Amino acid sequence: MSEQQPFIALTMGDPAGIGPEVTLKAVATDRVHDAAKVVVLGDYDHLTGLADRLDIDVDLRRAGSIDAVTADRPVDVIDFDNVTDFEYGELRAENGRVSLEYVERSIDLAVSGEVDGLCNAPIHKQAINMAGSEYAGHTDMMADRTDTERYTALLTDGDINVTHLSIHVPLSEAIERVTEENVLDAIRVTHERMPEAGIEDPSLGVVGINPHAGDGGVIGTLDDEEIAPAVERAREEGIDAEGPLPPDSAFNRALDDDYDCMVAMYHDQGHIPLFVNSHVEGGGVGATVLILGFPFVRATTLHGTAYDIAGRGIAAPHSMITGITLAADAVRHGS
Repeated sequence: MSEQQPFIALTMGDPAGIGPEVTLKAVATDRVHDAAKVVVLGDYDHLTGLADRLDIDVDLRRAGSIDAVTADRPVDVIDFDNVTDFEYGELRAENGRVSLEYVERSIDLAVSGEVDGLCNAPIHKQAINMAGSEYAGHTDMMADRTDTERYTALLTDGDINVTHLSIHVPLSEAIERVTEENVLDAIRVTHERMPEAGIEDPSLGVVGINPHAGDGGVIGTLDDEEIAPAVERAREEGIDAEGPLPPDSAFNRALDDDYDCMVAMYHDQGHIPLFVNSHVEGGGVGATVLILGFPFVRATTLHGTAYDIAGRGIAAPHSMITGITLAADAVRHGS
């Protein structure tokens, strides 16, 4: 643990995506340096060349080791020197390979305690698959490396907090996963892990799966047969949970501070309100992700590699900035 600011390691992500750009823009801000001591894991020449081409006002310096990293500016980079052949926006196995190297090293640093937490810029799931990875993304890899079975992704923009029963599965499978036991487990792990985000004894709004939460069985029975019993069992365990809530109005109640966190049933149900509420000019998003339940603090952007705009200088860094500051806050909560 660093004596002053939390020490957060950043990975620059897929070199053909917007990860390097949003990382550079983030570490150029006072907000990040006020919150944390940071180091970037990536390719130094790629980062400096991009900063020069896009006129990003940031000074970078190669750090020979993690022990040589200093606070504030210039920003230290652990140079992997591994980006040799790429085109912005082009899907390649090589991009997946190099981005995985940054993630693997970040895990090592976090597990060893050499850094206090992580914030990962986006990688491309298909690219890492082409590179031979068995994982769907950063999170699955980290869970496996740390033997973590119970964890959840907290999505937040400061106004709305959301966890999910399922995330990256087809909608048909997401519906099949809405069982009493699965819903109860999602409620439990959210309740157990929210203190890592600084919220003790959270009030939870559990979102229904059908329109109007089924309307008493008229528009589907999953809400009454699976979600409602799970909420009732959670309440019997002393968890402050309410639901199933009609999905179309549930997130308005979150904005009114009726709940500390919403438990959504599937990916888009939770993501869409956050993307809309935290929209920034140019199509960016200010919300971010904090993984609760790992043996170290870990945040990541809510957006992906955005190959369609990579290298154009228009990527919004808000999610990366929020992720870094959120990770630093989580380190402080756990101190």
